[in-house]
Amino acid sequence: MKNLRFIKTAICAVALLALTACSSLPEQLASDNPNVITEYATWQQNASVNNQVRLGGVIASVENQVDRTRIEVVNLPIDSVGKPDIDQEPKGRFVAYLQGFEDPVAFAPGRLITLLGEANGSEVAQVGEFDYDFPVMNVQGYRLWKIEERVIVNETGSYLYPCRGIYCRDLNYSTRQGRIIQDVK
Repeated sequence: MKNLRFIKTAICAVALLALTACSSLPEQLASDNPNVITEYATWQQNASVNNQVRLGGVIASVENQVDRTRIEVVNLPIDSVGKPDIDQEPKGRFVAYLQGFEDPVAFAPGRLITLLGEANGSEVAQVGEFDYDFPVMNVQGYRLWKIEERVIVNETGSYLYPCRGIYCRDLNYSTRQGRIIQDVK
């Protein structure tokens, strides 16, 4: 009886640990600062230097300069584990500077990224033909994300005899419909 209780406790502990591991902030985005700014609008209002900022979004452009890399990011809200929310509308743009050279292929436009860094004022640059006032961050850590797609197929029509074989045809008794789900990983 004690062995069974021990096994159940061990299984619960492992399950809890697995759930915690899946829902925690990646190490490169973690900070011991309890006042990290994680919302774009809050950062714009408190654009002073030395605030720690954690924001994410879609890379718009990357430019390698002499001793640093300039990344322009279209901001998307991030969740509690730092993932950009691709179902939300963009909230503005910001510039992030990383020390040294970063490969433009790894930081290609369209990739999702979350960055942790220190606020460093703002700079004016062009977005198309318009001048834009970009908040600036000096990066301490970052995480590049991938979008994974999966297809969910729903069978509609006859639920008693769904069509599942290789000779199956849609003959008004079984119509297959699906949807694509996108997850940030």
